[in-house]
Amino acid sequence: MSADGTRGPGAEVATHCAYCALQCGTLLRPSGPGVELEPSPDFPVNRGGLCQKGWTAPALLTTPDRLRSPLVRGPGGELAPVGWDEALDLIVARLDRVRETYGPDGVGVFGGGGLTNEKAYALGKFARVALGTSQIDYNGRFCMSSAAAAGNAAFGLDRGLPFPVTDLGDADVVLLAGANPAETMPPLMRHLVHPRLIVIDPRRTRTAEQAALHLQPAPGTDLALALGLLHLAVTESLLDKEYLDTRTTGIDAAWQYALPWWPERVEQVTGVPVEDQRTAVRMLAEAGRRYLLTGRGVEQHSKGTDTTAAFINLALALGLPGRTGSGYGCLTGQGNGQGGREHGQKADQLPGYRMITDPAARAHVAGVWGVDPASLPGPGRSAYELLDALGTPGGPRALLVFGSNPVVSAPNAAHIARRLAALDLLVVADLVPSETTELADVVLPVAQWAEEDGTTTSLEGRVLRRRAALTPPAGVRTDLEVLHGLAVRMGQPAHRFPVSPRTVFDELRRASSGGRADYAGISYERLDAGEALYWPCPDAPDGNHPGTPRLFLDRFAHADGRARLAPVEHRDAAETPDTHYPLHATTGRVLAHYQSGAQTRRVPELLAAAPGTHVEIHPGTAARFGLTEGALAEVTSARGSTVARVRLVPTLRTDTVFLPFHFPGAGRANLLTGPALDPVSGMPEFKVCAVRVAPWQEPQA
Repeated sequence: MSADGTRGPGAEVATHCAYCALQCGTLLRPSGPGVELEPSPDFPVNRGGLCQKGWTAPALLTTPDRLRSPLVRGPGGELAPVGWDEALDLIVARLDRVRETYGPDGVGVFGGGGLTNEKAYALGKFARVALGTSQIDYNGRFCMSSAAAAGNAAFGLDRGLPFPVTDLGDADVVLLAGANPAETMPPLMRHLVHPRLIVIDPRRTRTAEQAALHLQPAPGTDLALALGLLHLAVTESLLDKEYLDTRTTGIDAAWQYALPWWPERVEQVTGVPVEDQRTAVRMLAEAGRRYLLTGRGVEQHSKGTDTTAAFINLALALGLPGRTGSGYGCLTGQGNGQGGREHGQKADQLPGYRMITDPAARAHVAGVWGVDPASLPGPGRSAYELLDALGTPGGPRALLVFGSNPVVSAPNAAHIARRLAALDLLVVADLVPSETTELADVVLPVAQWAEEDGTTTSLEGRVLRRRAALTPPAGVRTDLEVLHGLAVRMGQPAHRFPVSPRTVFDELRRASSGGRADYAGISYERLDAGEALYWPCPDAPDGNHPGTPRLFLDRFAHADGRARLAPVEHRDAAETPDTHYPLHATTGRVLAHYQSGAQTRRVPELLAAAPGTHVEIHPGTAARFGLTEGALAEVTSARGSTVARVRLVPTLRTDTVFLPFHFPGAGRANLLTGPALDPVSGMPEFKVCAVRVAPWQEPQA
C-alpha cells in the first residue's frame, strides 16, 4: 500500500479470514477476478496455519451463482433483476406503508455475527434512528448469549477470552466444556499441543480424541456435572480459599446448591463415572497453569446461562480467573461474534456494550447520533422471539435480514420458515442465494470480506483490520451503502449514515467511549501501524492507551472489584426422552462447513468432504431400530422430521444421536430442535431434544 492509502496492481494485502472468531491472519493478492490467499506467518493466533475453510475462502468471490444485481419478486412469484434505485425505492415505499399501518415496531431487523463492527454499529443505528423500531436482534443470540449473560454477571464484563489466545500454549491443563475446536477452529489446536486436555462432550469428537481425559455426559446434564465438580473441589479441600476471600463473593450460596450433588448422584444423572469426576477436578486444581474454556455445548440450552455460570463457579473456586497463566474463557464462534454483540445489533444494547434501558447510556449515544434520547426505542424481542412473532398480531410485518440464514440456522426451522413467508415484506442482503433469499420479496447483493474495509474483534477481544484486496463486482454494494441509500430515502440527512468504514468507526469510537466495550483509543491509524489493541482501550491524553490484553489481573469489573459466584441449580432439559421419542438428539458443526452452510456448500472441495447431512448413532442403537451404515434414516421429534444418512459411531453414547446443522431442505437438523429459550439470555435449546429414528421410507406416489 502506498503512502496515500492506495494499492497498486497485484499488491499484497494483509487481512483476516472470512470465517470463525479466531480471525486468522491471511495475505491476499489479486489474481484475475478473485484473489490468491496464503496464511500470514506472523499473526500469532494461526502462526502460518489455516483450516480448509480458510484456505478455500477465495472460491466464494467468484462462485457462479453469486448475487450481482438486486432481485425483486414479481407478480408471477419469480425473482427478477432490477436496478438499485428501483429496489431501494420499492423497499422504502413498502416499509413506509407498514410503518403507517403498524407503527415503527411493525418493521424488524435481523443481523449477523459475521458483520464487521462498522456494519453492526450502522445496522443498530439504522434500526433505532431511521426506522425507530425496537425490533432488532441478530444470530449471535444463537451463539454467544448465554456465555455473555453469565460473564457479565460473574465478572461485570463479557469478553470471550479475557487473555490472548497465545497464553493457552503455556498451560499445563486446559478443560474444554462443550467445545470441539479441532473441527470448529482447527488452528486453535496449535496452542493446545502442550497442555493436557480435559474434554466434556457427549461425543468422542476429534478434540476429545486428543484429550488426556474425556467426560461424556448425557445431553442436557452439563449443569449437574459442573455442580458435582464444584462439590468435589469443596469436599476434597481443593478450593483456593485466599482467592475466594479476597477476590470473590457468593461461594457459600453456590456451595449450598452444589452440596446435594455428591459424585454418585452425578454419575447416576450424567453417566460420568465417579473416578473420572475426581480425576478432572484434581487435574485442574493441581496444575500450575490452567484454563477452563466453555463452548456452544454448554451454552445452547434453555439453562445455558446457569450452566455457564456453574463452570465459572468452578473456575473461581479454584482461583483461575484474573491471574497470569490461568483463567476462564469462552470460545466465541462467529467471525465477529465478539464485536457483533458489542455495538448495538442486540435487542437490549447500544454501542459500547451499553444497556438500552440505562438513561445515561441513552443520553450518551443519542448525543453522538444527534437525536433526542427520548426518540430511541426501548428493548425489543430476542432473536427467536422476534422470528416467532413475524406476521402475527402485534409482531413485525416486515423484516430486513443482513448476514443471516434463519431458514436453516433457527430452531424449530419449519415454523420459522412459515413465519417468514407470512410477512408483508422480507428483504435479505447477502452475497449468495440462500434458503432465506428463496422466500424474500427483495434480495440485495452485498460485498464479500475481501472487497471491503472494516474491523472485526476476535474471540480474545483484539480489534483487527479487515482490508479490501478487490473492488466489489459491478452491481454489488457494501452494506453501509445499502443502509445509507435506505436511510436517505426515508428522510434521514445523508451525513448521519456515512458509507466510509473509517468514518463509521470513528463515530463508533465516540459512541463506545466510557462503555464496557470502550474502543475510543483505537483508530485505523494505530491498527494500520501494526499495534495489537485489545479492548477496553479508552481514549488517553497522549492518544496511546495500550489496550487491555489481559483483563481482571487487579480487579473484576464490578464496583467492588470482586467476581460473583452464582447460586444455580440443575434442571432437566425442556424435552427429555420418553416412549415416543426415546433418544437424545444433539446438533453441532463438522470440519468442512460453517454456520448454515450457505457459503461453504458452494466450495467444491468442502462439499466433497461433507456432501450432505448425516446422523451419528451407536451401532447397538442402530441395530435396535433397524438402521445400517450408509442407509437413510428418518429422525423425528415432536416438531418434524429430517432425513439423514446413517454413520455408525461406536464411541457415541447409546442414548444419543448427533446431526450437523449446515444442510438445507429435508436435511435440516433444526427441523428437530425446539422453541425452549433460556430465560436470561434468550438462547434456544439447540443441544438437546427428544427424537426417534427409523429407516427412511420413500413417499408413495
